Amino acid sequence: MHCHRRALGRLGIEGKGRWQAPAHRHRPRGVSETIPESWRPALEPVLAMPESRRLGGWLRREEASGKTIYPPRGQRLRALELTPLDKVRVVILGQDPYHGPGQAHGLCFSVPEGVRVPPSLVNIHKELRDDIGVAIPPHGNLEHWARQGVLLLNNSLTVEAGRAGSHAGKGWEAITDAAVAAVARREEPSVFILWGSHARNKAQRVPELGPGTRHLVLTSPHPSPLSAHSGFFGSKPFSKANAFLEAHGRGKIDW
Repeated sequence: MHCHRRALGRLGIEGKGRWQAPAHRHRPRGVSETIPESWRPALEPVLAMPESRRLGGWLRREEASGKTIYPPRGQRLRALELTPLDKVRVVILGQDPYHGPGQAHGLCFSVPEGVRVPPSLVNIHKELRDDIGVAIPPHGNLEHWARQGVLLLNNSLTVEAGRAGSHAGKGWEAITDAAVAAVARREEPSVFILWGSHARNKAQRVPELGPGTRHLVLTSPHPSPLSAHSGFFGSKPFSKANAFLEAHGRGKIDW
Protein backbone atom coordinates (compact mmCIF):
# COMPACT_ATOMS: atom_id res chain seq x y z
CA MET A 1 0.00 0.00 0.00
CA HIS A 2 2.74 2.47 0.92
CA CYS A 3 4.61 1.80 -2.35
CA HIS A 4 1.37 2.28 -4.27
CA ARG A 5 0.71 5.61 -2.58
CA ARG A 6 4.23 6.81 -3.29
CA ALA A 7 3.81 5.92 -6.96
CA LEU A 8 0.51 7.80 -7.15
CA GLY A 9 2.05 10.81 -5.47
CA ARG A 10 5.00 10.98 -7.84
CA LEU A 11 2.68 11.15 -10.81
CA GLY A 12 0.39 13.54 -9.01
CA ILE A 13 -2.45 11.05 -9.28
CA GLU A 14 -4.20 10.23 -6.07
CA GLY A 15 -5.64 7.03 -4.69
CA LYS A 16 -8.66 6.55 -2.47
CA GLY A 17 -9.10 9.41 -0.04
CA ARG A 18 -7.14 11.73 -2.36
CA TRP A 19 -3.89 11.06 -0.51
CA GLN A 20 -1.07 13.38 -1.58
CA ALA A 21 2.65 12.82 -1.32
CA PRO A 22 4.50 15.28 0.93
CA ALA A 23 5.83 18.31 -0.89
CA HIS A 24 9.28 17.62 -2.30
CA ARG A 25 11.09 19.09 -5.27
CA HIS A 26 11.69 15.60 -6.68
CA ARG A 27 8.02 14.66 -6.37
CA PRO A 28 6.09 17.09 -8.59
CA ARG A 29 2.33 17.20 -8.17
CA GLY A 30 1.66 16.79 -11.87
CA VAL A 31 -1.86 16.02 -13.06
CA SER A 32 -3.56 15.61 -9.65
CA GLU A 33 -6.17 13.06 -10.73
CA THR A 34 -7.83 10.22 -8.86
CA ILE A 35 -7.24 6.66 -10.06
CA PRO A 36 -10.61 4.82 -9.96
CA GLU A 37 -10.52 1.97 -7.48
CA SER A 38 -11.19 -0.83 -9.97
CA TRP A 39 -8.16 0.19 -12.06
CA ARG A 40 -5.64 0.72 -9.26
CA PRO A 41 -4.21 -2.83 -9.04
CA ALA A 42 -3.66 -2.93 -12.81
CA LEU A 43 -2.00 0.49 -12.96
CA GLU A 44 0.06 0.31 -9.76
CA PRO A 45 3.20 -1.23 -11.35
CA VAL A 46 3.36 1.28 -14.20
CA LEU A 47 2.72 4.23 -11.90
CA ALA A 48 5.90 3.31 -10.05
CA MET A 49 7.98 3.51 -13.24
CA PRO A 50 10.33 6.48 -13.82
CA GLU A 51 8.55 7.55 -17.01
CA SER A 52 5.28 7.93 -15.11
CA ARG A 53 6.97 10.09 -12.50
CA ARG A 54 8.52 12.21 -15.27
CA LEU A 55 5.10 12.65 -16.86
CA GLY A 56 3.74 14.25 -13.71
CA GLY A 57 6.60 16.72 -13.49
CA TRP A 58 6.46 17.57 -17.17
CA LEU A 59 2.72 18.27 -17.09
CA ARG A 60 3.13 20.47 -14.04
CA ARG A 61 5.81 22.52 -15.78
CA GLU A 62 3.76 22.86 -18.96
CA GLU A 63 0.78 24.19 -17.03
CA ALA A 64 2.94 26.46 -14.88
CA SER A 65 4.37 28.03 -18.05
CA GLY A 66 0.88 29.16 -19.04
CA LYS A 67 0.11 26.54 -21.67
CA THR A 68 -3.48 25.36 -21.96
CA ILE A 69 -3.82 21.60 -21.59
CA TYR A 70 -6.87 19.60 -22.66
CA PRO A 71 -8.90 18.06 -21.18
CA PRO A 72 -8.93 20.11 -17.97
CA ARG A 73 -7.87 18.63 -14.67
CA GLY A 74 -10.47 16.33 -13.22
CA GLN A 75 -11.45 14.91 -16.63
CA ARG A 76 -8.23 13.26 -17.77
CA LEU A 77 -9.14 9.83 -16.41
CA ARG A 78 -12.84 10.11 -17.26
CA ALA A 79 -12.74 6.97 -19.42
CA LEU A 80 -11.56 4.90 -16.45
CA GLU A 81 -14.06 6.54 -14.10
CA LEU A 82 -17.12 5.86 -16.26
CA THR A 83 -16.06 2.32 -17.22
CA PRO A 84 -14.74 0.23 -14.31
CA LEU A 85 -12.36 -2.55 -15.29
CA ASP A 86 -14.76 -5.32 -14.31
CA LYS A 87 -17.52 -3.78 -16.45
CA VAL A 88 -15.57 -3.40 -19.71
CA ARG A 89 -17.16 -5.18 -22.65
CA VAL A 90 -15.78 -3.17 -25.58
CA VAL A 91 -12.58 -1.16 -25.99
CA ILE A 92 -12.34 1.62 -28.57
CA LEU A 93 -8.90 3.20 -28.88
CA GLY A 94 -8.18 6.77 -29.93
CA GLN A 95 -4.94 8.66 -30.46
CA ASP A 96 -5.06 11.80 -28.32
CA PRO A 97 -7.72 14.24 -27.06
CA TYR A 98 -9.27 16.90 -29.25
CA HIS A 99 -7.16 20.05 -29.05
CA GLY A 100 -9.84 22.72 -29.53
CA PRO A 101 -11.58 24.69 -26.76
CA GLY A 102 -14.37 22.80 -25.02
CA GLN A 103 -13.99 19.61 -27.06
CA ALA A 104 -12.05 17.12 -24.95
CA HIS A 105 -13.72 15.64 -21.88
CA GLY A 106 -11.76 12.46 -21.30
CA LEU A 107 -13.41 10.04 -23.75
CA CYS A 108 -11.93 9.30 -27.16
CA PHE A 109 -13.96 10.54 -30.14
CA SER A 110 -16.55 12.09 -27.79
CA VAL A 111 -17.39 15.76 -27.21
CA PRO A 112 -19.75 17.34 -24.67
CA GLU A 113 -23.28 18.19 -25.71
CA GLY A 114 -23.46 21.61 -27.32
CA VAL A 115 -20.06 21.24 -29.00
CA ARG A 116 -19.95 20.81 -32.77
CA VAL A 117 -19.54 17.13 -33.67
CA PRO A 118 -16.03 16.55 -35.13
CA PRO A 119 -15.71 15.01 -38.61
CA SER A 120 -14.49 11.60 -37.41
CA LEU A 121 -17.43 11.27 -35.05
CA VAL A 122 -19.80 12.36 -37.82
CA ASN A 123 -18.53 9.37 -39.80
CA ILE A 124 -18.83 7.06 -36.78
CA HIS A 125 -22.48 8.10 -36.48
CA LYS A 126 -23.02 7.46 -40.20
CA GLU A 127 -21.57 3.96 -39.92
CA LEU A 128 -23.68 3.32 -36.82
CA ARG A 129 -26.80 4.32 -38.75
CA ASP A 130 -25.91 2.22 -41.77
CA ASP A 131 -24.79 -0.75 -39.66
CA ILE A 132 -27.62 -1.15 -37.15
CA GLY A 133 -30.12 1.58 -38.02
CA VAL A 134 -29.45 3.93 -35.10
CA ALA A 135 -30.63 7.46 -35.86
CA ILE A 136 -27.80 10.00 -35.96
CA PRO A 137 -27.93 11.84 -32.61
CA PRO A 138 -27.96 15.65 -32.38
CA HIS A 139 -24.80 15.70 -30.25
CA GLY A 140 -21.44 13.94 -29.90
CA ASN A 141 -21.46 12.91 -26.24
CA LEU A 142 -20.65 9.19 -25.98
CA GLU A 143 -20.96 8.89 -22.21
CA HIS A 144 -23.92 6.53 -22.66
CA TRP A 145 -21.54 4.09 -24.37
CA ALA A 146 -18.99 4.40 -21.57
CA ARG A 147 -21.59 3.71 -18.88
CA GLN A 148 -22.50 0.45 -20.63
CA GLY A 149 -18.96 -0.89 -20.60
CA VAL A 150 -17.41 0.71 -23.70
CA LEU A 151 -13.94 1.91 -22.70
CA LEU A 152 -13.25 5.01 -24.81
CA LEU A 153 -9.52 5.33 -24.25
CA ASN A 154 -7.02 7.60 -25.95
CA ASN A 155 -3.36 6.63 -26.29
CA SER A 156 -2.31 9.95 -24.72
CA LEU A 157 -4.67 11.44 -22.17
CA THR A 158 -3.67 15.09 -22.57
CA VAL A 159 -2.75 17.48 -25.38
CA GLU A 160 -1.65 21.10 -25.68
CA ALA A 161 -4.26 23.46 -27.09
CA GLY A 162 -4.00 23.70 -30.86
CA ARG A 163 -1.21 21.11 -31.16
CA ALA A 164 -2.41 17.64 -32.11
CA GLY A 165 -0.08 14.90 -30.91
CA SER A 166 1.92 17.27 -28.73
CA HIS A 167 1.89 14.95 -25.69
CA ALA A 168 2.74 11.76 -27.56
CA GLY A 169 5.74 9.99 -26.09
CA LYS A 170 5.60 11.87 -22.78
CA GLY A 171 4.57 8.89 -20.66
CA TRP A 172 0.84 8.38 -21.01
CA GLU A 173 1.36 5.44 -23.36
CA ALA A 174 2.70 3.15 -20.64
CA ILE A 175 -0.33 3.88 -18.48
CA THR A 176 -2.88 3.35 -21.24
CA ASP A 177 -1.02 0.25 -22.46
CA ALA A 178 -1.42 -1.16 -18.96
CA ALA A 179 -5.14 -0.41 -19.00
CA VAL A 180 -5.62 -2.18 -22.35
CA ALA A 181 -3.57 -5.16 -21.16
CA ALA A 182 -5.66 -5.38 -17.99
CA VAL A 183 -8.83 -5.79 -20.05
CA ALA A 184 -7.17 -8.32 -22.36
CA ARG A 185 -6.03 -10.45 -19.40
CA ARG A 186 -9.56 -10.83 -18.05
CA GLU A 187 -11.28 -14.16 -18.66
CA GLU A 188 -14.46 -12.58 -20.04
CA PRO A 189 -14.28 -12.25 -23.83
CA SER A 190 -14.38 -8.61 -24.89
CA VAL A 191 -14.36 -6.69 -28.17
CA PHE A 192 -11.45 -4.47 -29.22
CA ILE A 193 -12.33 -2.00 -31.98
CA LEU A 194 -9.17 -0.65 -33.60
CA TRP A 195 -9.60 2.22 -36.05
CA GLY A 196 -6.41 3.24 -37.82
CA SER A 197 -2.75 2.30 -37.53
CA HIS A 198 -2.18 3.94 -34.13
CA ALA A 199 -4.84 1.76 -32.52
CA ARG A 200 -3.58 -1.38 -34.25
CA ASN A 201 -0.01 -0.69 -33.18
CA LYS A 202 -1.09 -0.22 -29.58
CA ALA A 203 -2.97 -3.52 -29.56
CA GLN A 204 0.05 -5.31 -31.03
CA ARG A 205 1.92 -4.56 -27.81
CA VAL A 206 -0.58 -6.72 -25.89
CA PRO A 207 0.23 -10.46 -26.25
CA GLU A 208 -3.28 -11.48 -25.15
CA LEU A 209 -4.67 -9.89 -28.33
CA GLY A 210 -2.46 -11.96 -30.63
CA PRO A 211 -3.28 -15.15 -32.56
CA GLY A 212 -5.65 -17.45 -30.72
CA THR A 213 -7.09 -14.69 -28.56
CA ARG A 214 -10.44 -15.29 -26.86
CA HIS A 215 -11.37 -11.69 -27.63
CA LEU A 216 -12.82 -10.26 -30.83
CA VAL A 217 -10.39 -7.82 -32.47
CA LEU A 218 -11.97 -5.66 -35.18
CA THR A 219 -9.71 -3.51 -37.36
CA SER A 220 -10.44 -0.98 -40.08
CA PRO A 221 -9.15 2.37 -41.35
CA HIS A 222 -9.71 5.42 -39.17
CA PRO A 223 -13.11 7.19 -39.43
CA SER A 224 -11.36 10.43 -40.41
CA PRO A 225 -12.64 11.92 -43.69
CA LEU A 226 -9.16 11.19 -45.08
CA SER A 227 -9.58 7.42 -44.71
CA ALA A 228 -13.21 6.58 -43.96
CA HIS A 229 -13.96 5.66 -47.57
CA SER A 230 -10.99 3.26 -47.64
CA GLY A 231 -12.69 0.62 -45.52
CA PHE A 232 -14.18 2.20 -42.43
CA PHE A 233 -17.57 2.67 -44.04
CA GLY A 234 -19.16 -0.74 -44.36
CA SER A 235 -16.95 -2.39 -41.72
CA LYS A 236 -19.99 -2.94 -39.44
CA PRO A 237 -18.15 -2.85 -36.10
CA PHE A 238 -21.27 -2.25 -34.01
CA SER A 239 -23.29 -5.23 -35.22
CA LYS A 240 -20.22 -7.48 -35.10
CA ALA A 241 -19.48 -6.39 -31.54
CA ASN A 242 -23.03 -7.04 -30.38
CA ALA A 243 -23.20 -10.43 -32.09
CA PHE A 244 -19.99 -11.50 -30.34
CA LEU A 245 -21.08 -10.19 -26.94
CA GLU A 246 -24.45 -11.93 -27.19
CA ALA A 247 -22.83 -15.19 -28.27
CA HIS A 248 -20.66 -15.08 -25.14
CA GLY A 249 -23.45 -14.17 -22.76
CA ARG A 250 -22.32 -10.59 -22.17
CA GLY A 251 -25.33 -8.76 -23.61
CA LYS A 252 -25.63 -6.17 -26.34
CA ILE A 253 -24.51 -2.56 -26.21
CA ASP A 254 -27.32 -0.07 -26.77
CA TRP A 255 -25.35 2.00 -29.24
